Amino acid sequence: MIGSSLSRNENFGQVIQSYYLLTKPRIIPLLLITTAASMFMAGEGHVDAFLLIVTLLGGTLAAASAQTFNCVYDQDIDYDMKRTRSRPIPSGKVRSSHAIIFGIVLGIMSFSLLAIWVNLLSALLAMMGIIFYMLIYTHWLKRHTTQNIVIGGAAGAIPPLVGWAAVTGDLSWSAWAIFTLIFLWTPPHFWALALMISDDYAEVGVPMLPVVEGTQETVKQIWIYTLITVVFSLVFIYPLHSLGLIYLLFALILGSLFTVKAWRLYKNPEDKQVAKSMFKYSILYMMLLCTGIVLDSLTHNL
Repeated sequence: MIGSSLSRNENFGQVIQSYYLLTKPRIIPLLLITTAASMFMAGEGHVDAFLLIVTLLGGTLAAASAQTFNCVYDQDIDYDMKRTRSRPIPSGKVRSSHAIIFGIVLGIMSFSLLAIWVNLLSALLAMMGIIFYMLIYTHWLKRHTTQNIVIGGAAGAIPPLVGWAAVTGDLSWSAWAIFTLIFLWTPPHFWALALMISDDYAEVGVPMLPVVEGTQETVKQIWIYTLITVVFSLVFIYPLHSLGLIYLLFALILGSLFTVKAWRLYKNPEDKQVAKSMFKYSILYMMLLCTGIVLDSLTHNL
């Protein structure tokens, strides 16, 4: 599989790099952070190190599989956009058929690892994430509706369910609350990015919200979803009572800054630098909020 790609790459190291880039590795760390946070909340600060490592590895393989399939499916628009033309498939460094095999192998490895060393529920959830991302988001929603990222955000919210199931073997209200939090956070996060690269989406006919409804409607929706996300983040304090004061401080401070960023974008809808600032902060928001979850969980029994 890899050897036949050598003709388009200068050396074996570049072949490895091309397959690595198929997995869109920059996306994966945030998914793992939400998974780990969910595991620590589920275990009330007590998580077996081996279980944590295996679950995160299984999640990495599942995410890598989904992103690889996404690269195969979107190769036509990736070729048309200057920003993505250098990706492994449109640049000719990896053949589609080889990428499909690579994605299947990653998926099988993920399912096997989780099913054998963790539990069947976590393995099935990871597979559901791959299927949802490919069939519902990439195939159906992305190219057909402005609400693509709203509904499709469920795919990115599945990793914490995998983490929770890995620790407890089931899914509680708190698990679904983490799922919902990430589901609500995804639109302001992704639409801020869409504002930055709306010209690229317009060029290939992908109906992202800024392309179809314009920047004013997009920043309005970002503002609304940000407010809902910040308010919803407090459900772990009340009524769920699954987290305490440390998390509350993180949620209030981070949420206040998130709201300020969204309001600034709402007032400057055409400023792509403001959109970029919102996008970058949205990532930091989720990373630090998950850090707050972990820290609060670790002190749960102190």
